[in-house]
Amino acid sequence: MKTKDVRSTMMRLKKRLTVDSPSFTPSTLASNGVKSGSKSAGISPKAASAAPFKPKGLTPGTASPQTKQYNPTAPDWAAPETQEFLPQTYHTMPTGESNGAITTANPYDPFTAAAPSLAAANHATHQSQVNPYTQDTNNMGGASYYQGQNNFAQPLQYHLYAPLGPHRENLLPYQRAAHDFFISDGLREELQRKSAATLQTLPNSTLPAQIDHFHSLVPLDTSNQKNAALFGYPSWVYKAVSSKDGNTYALRRLEGYRLTNEKAIRPVQGWKRVNNGSVVTIIDAFTNRSFGDSSLIFITDYHPLSKTLAEHHFTPQSRYQTRALSVMVPEQVLWSYVVQIANALKVIHLAGLAARIIDPTKVLLTSKNRIRLNACAILDVVQFDAQRTMIDLQREDLLQFGRLLLAIGTSNPSVIHNLPKAMEQFARSYSQSLKESVFWLLDVTSPQQQTKSIDVLISGISSQIVATFDSTLHLDDQLNTELNRELENSRILRLVMKLNFINERPDHEHDRQWSENGERYYLKLFRDYVFHQVDAQGNPVMDLAHVLGCLNKLDAGLEEKIMLTSRDEQTCFVVTYRELKRGVESAFQELMKSARRAM
Repeated sequence: MKTKDVRSTMMRLKKRLTVDSPSFTPSTLASNGVKSGSKSAGISPKAASAAPFKPKGLTPGTASPQTKQYNPTAPDWAAPETQEFLPQTYHTMPTGESNGAITTANPYDPFTAAAPSLAAANHATHQSQVNPYTQDTNNMGGASYYQGQNNFAQPLQYHLYAPLGPHRENLLPYQRAAHDFFISDGLREELQRKSAATLQTLPNSTLPAQIDHFHSLVPLDTSNQKNAALFGYPSWVYKAVSSKDGNTYALRRLEGYRLTNEKAIRPVQGWKRVNNGSVVTIIDAFTNRSFGDSSLIFITDYHPLSKTLAEHHFTPQSRYQTRALSVMVPEQVLWSYVVQIANALKVIHLAGLAARIIDPTKVLLTSKNRIRLNACAILDVVQFDAQRTMIDLQREDLLQFGRLLLAIGTSNPSVIHNLPKAMEQFARSYSQSLKESVFWLLDVTSPQQQTKSIDVLISGISSQIVATFDSTLHLDDQLNTELNRELENSRILRLVMKLNFINERPDHEHDRQWSENGERYYLKLFRDYVFHQVDAQGNPVMDLAHVLGCLNKLDAGLEEKIMLTSRDEQTCFVVTYRELKRGVESAFQELMKSARRAM
């Protein structure tokens, strides 16, 4: 009986466990009132091939879940097509799009290689994050703020120094480091001498203490002899400082002049508007009795250490003369004078004025071959009653121009007394083109005298004007090179001043955050490392290259390491220039904050 019962039980279990039997489902998965054994509560084995879970961000053109039509044939686990999750901060930045696909991506985006092709859809649905350091104009919303560049552009580093050209001197490496940071000795000496002349004073002077708003008068005349040949009155030149703007000006005084007609001084207003590099600028004119008489005072720009062409060419100590014989002035120098005076007369005549005095004693040489017409407005005031037309006065300018060139070319200031002989000597010494230009200026009997003007002369010397302009460009390049060296000096000076503001402040002597036990102790050691080094015998090391190298590395914030040692050799620090720079900036900013709070 027992055997029969066991067989019947096994047959009954065998029939119950068939292929069609439902899969086992734990009761904890039943929800919403569905029984555990129902098919609807189970998960089909087909779900093993389902795609991984993705957020519900839809691609463009896909219906939203709220408006989606129900498909009874679709499995419950099916989900709409969505893109893979990407952080919104790191969108790829396309430079061009076509039909929703990215054509060119930013090659410097670290997430570009891993981003799928569907990133363009997400980029279209979210606001793009602009990279401020990119050089691509398309990333700026189409605005052309910068020129587009295909290559990566490093931002400018203002602490780096690259000497500018032109370079014509071959220097050794140990010379070049110091030479590139300072202007040339000749130019520095010239500027210092001019600065000293500008600041020169005259102690125990018997001159008036003040004339109008000018004070600190210093005479500039090299001779004490009165000379009234040119102006009809003895004239004296002084240097004075204006109390209005603090600048230095030149004062020319005409002794004993009495202004009988107020209209006589009006032409000065027209001269004040003449602004030309070859004319000494007229600032003002007035009468004054501070010298004990009635004097006429002309105020002009002051050019320190300038001298006249007469002093430069006609004195025995001049550059172009010796005691035994006269040395011919180079033709290039004469052409330079021709171009500069022609430039001055062009502007003067165009303003309806006339220079009226082009004399070697009244043409200033302010620097090498740099001349300016001086004392031009004086005769307009002194000879106001003279009845002469402006055309005659301008033709007289051309005649005086020719006499000036002839006098300099022959080294004879009295050419007017023997003009034919001087012209013959000039023709033997210089080229045909220069001779024709000078003789054209001197020819007062020519039938073309009625049409003679400065414009005709300028048209004839156009080739020399180009040569003079080229020389001016070379001088401009040289001065820019010198200025670039001084630019680096100012940068190093600012860094040295910051270090001196920070190191050993007496008001922070007991402050542990600032004293030798604080975080700024290594700045003091760096100061000793740069400026207070000694050799094996204890002698000071005065190495300019070492100082410049250390300060430049500090300004650049390099990763180079240096060892700083205290004076008692008990403390050592190994720091980088970047850490030193960070300490300098932090300490200096803290000082500035304290100064602002005190104000």
